[in-house]
Amino acid sequence: MKKQFIEAGKIVASHGLKGEVRIAPWCDSADFLCQFKRLYYADGAVINVKSARVHKNIVIALFEGINDVQQANMLRDKVIYINRDDVRLPEGTNFIQDLIGLKIIDAENGKEYGSVTDVLATGANDVYQVTKDGKNYYVPVIPDVVVEKNVDEGYIKIKVLEGIFDDEN
Repeated sequence: MKKQFIEAGKIVASHGLKGEVRIAPWCDSADFLCQFKRLYYADGAVINVKSARVHKNIVIALFEGINDVQQANMLRDKVIYINRDDVRLPEGTNFIQDLIGLKIIDAENGKEYGSVTDVLATGANDVYQVTKDGKNYYVPVIPDVVVEKNVDEGYIKIKVLEGIFDDEN
């Protein structure tokens, strides 16, 4: 089941004396996180963002109601969330948290190879870490391999390349 709120980063420190905070982004980029005017705490409480900017891959943000360094320091180590309804993803793109747990199935014979336990960004393409019986396998997310992705039904169908799984020829 898809979660409504998605972890987007963590407040790591205060910044300056006027109540700004430093946020380490867990999303695609600091720029992506800066576009939100509303963020959320784990309990669902709304954070109204007065301003946000990127500084060395960190977001420097000022929240409504936070006016000095002491108040900002109280927010240290808090995880912040975005609402999935506030995001428009390009076609065929998913939140990583929606992919975690999906079953990996052979598109030709229906054999199940395990579940996605992580998505690794390698630069050229993403790679699904697939775990079965405590062993990890790595599946490249490329058109020649990923045949069908169905988040709502809970599976990803793949064309198995030689060498991905131990028991393949």
